[in-house]
Amino acid sequence: MSKQSTMPQEENKMGVMPVNRLIVNMSLPMIISMLVQALYNVVDSIFVVKVSQDALTAVSLAFPIQNLMIAVGAGTGVGINAYLSKSLGERKFKEANRAATNGLFVILLSYLAFAVFGLFFSHQYFSSQTDIEQIIRYGDDYLFYVTVFSFGLFFAMTFERLLQATGITIYSMIAQTVGAVANIILDPILIFGLFGFPRLEVAGAAIATIAGQILGMCVGLFFNLTKNKELNLSLKGFRPHLFTIRTIYAVGLPSIIMQSIGSVMTYGMNRILLMFSSTAVSVFGAYFKLQSFIFMPVFGLNNGLIPIIAYNYGAHKKERILQTIRTGVMIAVGVMLVGLIIFQLCPALLLQLFSAEDSAADMAVIGIPALRIISLSFLFAGFCIIASAAFQALGKGMYSLLVSLVRQIFVILPVAYFFAVSFGLNAVWFSFPIAELFSLSLCVLLLKRTYDTCIRDLS
Repeated sequence: MSKQSTMPQEENKMGVMPVNRLIVNMSLPMIISMLVQALYNVVDSIFVVKVSQDALTAVSLAFPIQNLMIAVGAGTGVGINAYLSKSLGERKFKEANRAATNGLFVILLSYLAFAVFGLFFSHQYFSSQTDIEQIIRYGDDYLFYVTVFSFGLFFAMTFERLLQATGITIYSMIAQTVGAVANIILDPILIFGLFGFPRLEVAGAAIATIAGQILGMCVGLFFNLTKNKELNLSLKGFRPHLFTIRTIYAVGLPSIIMQSIGSVMTYGMNRILLMFSSTAVSVFGAYFKLQSFIFMPVFGLNNGLIPIIAYNYGAHKKERILQTIRTGVMIAVGVMLVGLIIFQLCPALLLQLFSAEDSAADMAVIGIPALRIISLSFLFAGFCIIASAAFQALGKGMYSLLVSLVRQIFVILPVAYFFAVSFGLNAVWFSFPIAELFSLSLCVLLLKRTYDTCIRDLS
């Protein structure tokens, strides 16, 4: 007897569990796993910089490609998640299985594209940015491993999304946390050659990364096969289904582009900050690592809300959709308020984590006002992140893309450049709260339109 024919007929918890409890149940595991990921990113940088400044530079130059891989994997996962959850809400289990299997197919194609890039173009990528042989060598080694063996990254992210989409997020958290913890443990062992292992330096950091990703992938696959009772991942007789793929990317492609935009903004901001000093760029980099501990919990909340909203949209449960959005906004704004207080009261202490002895004074002079000014944007950002979750879950992924483009490309960079040439470095940081105010206004407008077109007439 097939798995689908024995599927329980009681409704998924996303349609019946009290909303406040459901949000905690769905989001808390993802919040924890995202915090683990944020910790990994910081620890990884601390270990690599102990090799040499060139090693850290090489890994930093590789970041845009890594960020692009994460954007493709996560964005595709958003599309799979939204379509799959909506299908479950409509009790269309065959379509839900089709969404899962076609999602795995397009993820495989994504991996192959990046593997080809790593095999044939990683050296050219680094040599186009620098002529320092040591940086090119470090970077080529690192990027080769993290692209050619990126199947662990892509499939781990997809298996986690499948678990999230069906409401069993605890297993998603376990899979992601196991991979991240393995990565943290292996980093010093492989980078510095501990416990009899050879000293691999930057290549060791890359191998630790892919080992953690592959382990996370295996754990995620195991949980999907043994715990995910609402999906049948059998590929027997599989054929690509173009309508399903188009539906996945209708939501996923804007999310991919939206997450990739951050790399463009970071590159442009670094160019502006280099008009003043390299220390200003270091401050900006430190800010991004620090703010991840504030934003990652809200992004975890975001990921937990998407399947809840999508499921109840498919089930035509209007009040549950609205209650989910309202509660999500209150939680996100509360988290951002805590972040704002920390950044306002403790900027010097935060900066010490990323300051070398010979540059600590300059980092403090530039960084203290920077952190205090940029963090003013946190409260507005909380609302916008939850609005983005609603757009994606309701099939309005283009709205999320529009908000991200306006904030990061059309406002932050032009305002930052204008302030840089007109008022100096400290004024540059005001581009962030100004851009977030623009995003807030646009989100309110688009959320009202989404309510009118998608939610108001549900019954």
